Amino acid sequence: MTTLVLIRHGITEWNKQGRYCGHKDIGLSGEGRVQAARLGRALKAFKLDKVYCSDRKRAIQTSRIIFKGTHFIIVKELREINFGELEGLRHAEIVEEYGNVYKKWLNNPYKNNIPKAEPMSTFKKRITNAITKIIRSNPNRTIALVCHGGVIGVFVNNILKVSDFWSCVPSAASITIVECDTRNQRLVKFNDCTHLR
Repeated sequence: MTTLVLIRHGITEWNKQGRYCGHKDIGLSGEGRVQAARLGRALKAFKLDKVYCSDRKRAIQTSRIIFKGTHFIIVKELREINFGELEGLRHAEIVEEYGNVYKKWLNNPYKNNIPKAEPMSTFKKRITNAITKIIRSNPNRTIALVCHGGVIGVFVNNILKVSDFWSCVPSAASITIVECDTRNQRLVKFNDCTHLR
């Protein structure tokens, strides 16, 4: 049994402003750094064998604060979905410019696409392949993955098979735990933010 400790990076100014970050390389806000420090204290309870991290600045900064001086492996494939033309835009700007396309995508991101964005099916395949490879490389270990809301969301959504994708996207600086064997994955804890209180 491999245990995955899925950690969403701390909050960024873009997150606070309701902007879509995606592939944009945005760093943590001051609040995000405080959240990461609290995550670090909470994660001392885990005996982690290895740490993997997205290549985006916000995930790397979170990892450095949590795991001070500990080596972590950067995996580009754990990067957030590319939001295409939505990158950097706020919700109100998107509604004004993309109206119906955006509403359809929010309603069902698996069946509807955003202009120039990475399709959800492609994103899901990228994340599933990356995490499966990590699980196979680490049998019977406890592994941390520091990544993004969409990455954790698409992985959890695949486990739970629920129709509402957005309910599977965790909050900033949260902890989600999944137990995995060669055939199955079981969600043990989702979106734990008790360390932030």
